[in-house]
Amino acid sequence: MIRKVTKAVFPVAGMGTRFLPATKSIPKEIMTLVDQPLIQYAIDEARAAGITDFIFVTSRGKSALEDYFDASPQLEETLQRKNKTKLLEALKKTDMPSGAIAYVRQRDAMGLGHAVWCARRLIGDEPFAVLLPDDVIAGETPCLQQMVEAYQDTGGCMVAAMEVPKDKISSYGVLDTGTDNGSVVTVKDMVEKPAADKAPSNLAVIGRYILTPRVMENLNDMKIGAGGEIQLTDAIAAEISSHDGVHGYRFKGQRFDCGSKAGFLQATVAFGLARDDLAHEFRSFLHEYLAVRDAAE
Repeated sequence: MIRKVTKAVFPVAGMGTRFLPATKSIPKEIMTLVDQPLIQYAIDEARAAGITDFIFVTSRGKSALEDYFDASPQLEETLQRKNKTKLLEALKKTDMPSGAIAYVRQRDAMGLGHAVWCARRLIGDEPFAVLLPDDVIAGETPCLQQMVEAYQDTGGCMVAAMEVPKDKISSYGVLDTGTDNGSVVTVKDMVEKPAADKAPSNLAVIGRYILTPRVMENLNDMKIGAGGEIQLTDAIAAEISSHDGVHGYRFKGQRFDCGSKAGFLQATVAFGLARDDLAHEFRSFLHEYLAVRDAAE
């Protein structure tokens, strides 16, 4: 019987140096995409997939992230008094029941694999999900929910995958695939950040995973991989020969790399245009702005 996935790990210990100076005092994960912080999109996706236990791997300077999910009685009282019901409703999305969130510290920055390993005592012997908040995915059905549904048929480990241009492939973990049924592919090998001419395919792993507890055991070896870091990809690849194996899942939706400035801007435009309350005014601005720019050139 395949066990239900109810725990998720959110590695949020990074310093966000690509967004300095903003991230000097603000954790990157609470930078706002339209009117929600990045972490809220990841939490909403996890909730839709049935996650009930949320584990954040943090580091020094992340207290604002922890405060975001705490109760704010004074703010709620003010909104209630002013009858701002819509804002109160929006604020409810940030509520977390007592005990639903746990925080563990990654003392040393040793890579994604090490960050996930830091949560091992809270995972125990259960399957678990990993969500990287930098990867924001817009889709009719949330990405992790799609994966959880497919996982009920496959078991084992599952990674979200998407095809990327050859000149970008060296920035990703890449799959060497076997059987391919369109949505789910079996994985024969995983290569972390290969050179473009050595990549086994153009199917890259992005920041959504469903993993067996054996991956934590593999991470116990503290094997140093690409970039001199402990790579999660290596620990997952060790499960390829196991009974249930490793699968890639081609999700339906559009992924935005909000760990880069260009990706963050692209996501802002896409999510802004998708909002009924913003789309008309925002679209008009973009048309007018681009027309002026084109005329000036």
